[in-house]
Amino acid sequence: MRRDIFQAIADPTRRAIIALIALQAMTPNAIANNFDTTRQAVSKHLRILTECELVKQEQKGREIYYSLEIDKMKEIDKWLEQFRKIWETRFDQLDNLLATIKKQKK
Repeated sequence: MRRDIFQAIADPTRRAIIALIALQAMTPNAIANNFDTTRQAVSKHLRILTECELVKQEQKGREIYYSLEIDKMKEIDKWLEQFRKIWETRFDQLDNLLATIKKQKK
């Protein structure tokens, strides 16, 4: 089953995993040590993130390390950018309105 990157980041545990491996590549056991859940549950989250290509696996000796796939994160950022511009415009409008109200009170 092909998953969507937005479906993957909808889960708070997967977002936390992304935040962890954004700093450095980690093994599944090292990732699991940061959560109050089973190693199998963390493996399921990692599988979903891998299917969505948000993380990549690299074999180093007998260990598998997971790291963030930056290009996919850029895809999320690009989608969010359209909303960021709307929010910034609205905040600017709110700042202007508040400044106008403040001037009227003086």
